[in-house]
Amino acid sequence: MLHVVLYEPEIPTNTGNIMRTCVATNTKLHLIKPLGFQLDDAHLKRAGVNYIDKLNYQVYENFAEFKAKNQGDYYYFTRYGHKPHTSFDYSDSEKEIYLIFGKESTGIPKEILKTDLEHCMRIPMTAGTRALNLSNCVAICVYEVLRQQDFRDLLREEPSIYKGNDFLERDE
Repeated sequence: MLHVVLYEPEIPTNTGNIMRTCVATNTKLHLIKPLGFQLDDAHLKRAGVNYIDKLNYQVYENFAEFKAKNQGDYYYFTRYGHKPHTSFDYSDSEKEIYLIFGKESTGIPKEILKTDLEHCMRIPMTAGTRALNLSNCVAICVYEVLRQQDFRDLLREEPSIYKGNDFLERDE
């Protein structure tokens, strides 16, 4: 299973976008406190989360609790990483893969990153910006894992409950 881990997320709209990505990709979301927002209906609706009822997620008091309850391969995203996110093999869909992202203001603490430098990575970009938006980073990385797993269990065509897979061919 694929997992996205947000370490102390601060911005509700970023988390809302990430929640939608997780629903769209059958990815479990893990939220590590403290959160910069409340996880109630009013705050989540304001963040644009209208799929919360379909979201598989869990909240933890701290990183130690998260680690104690989740075993698998951890990958840490940090602008200080030396390897691109595409340099790892995520193709085994039987593995528990955890993509760990830090809070928007300061990232993942150095004490956590130093315990597993081999799995610290960054998304390549120019020197013109310090970092990409958190929700964009999550989407980029989730889809890299899924690409390597041949987009397991994801639809490749528009389902008939929406416009259908023949939408472009139809004369309307």
